Amino acid sequence: MDISRDEQRVLHALAQGGRIAAIKDEHGKIVDFEFFSRDGWLVSGLTLRIFSKLKAKKAIKSQGGGPYRITKRGLELVRSQVDNR
Repeated sequence: MDISRDEQRVLHALAQGGRIAAIKDEHGKIVDFEFFSRDGWLVSGLTLRIFSKLKAKKAIKSQGGGPYRITKRGLELVRSQVDNR
C-alpha cells in the first residue's frame, strides 16, 4: 500500500515516540489536533485529511481515550529514514 510523503513524515515521527492528542468538542467529535514529537515539541504538518487517511489505513490508534500512537500496521508502512541526531 502506498502512502504519501506527508503521511510518511507523520508516521516517522510517531515511530520515534511521538503522539497525536485529539481536541474534541462537547459532543465528542474531533475538531483539532496537537501533534507532539518524542521530545514534547509541537509539530506542524498534520491535517484532518492526513489524520483521516492514516486512521482509515489503521496506521494509528487511540486506546482508552489516550493519544493516538502508531500501530504495528503503521510500523510496516513507514519506510526507514536516516535520523541526523
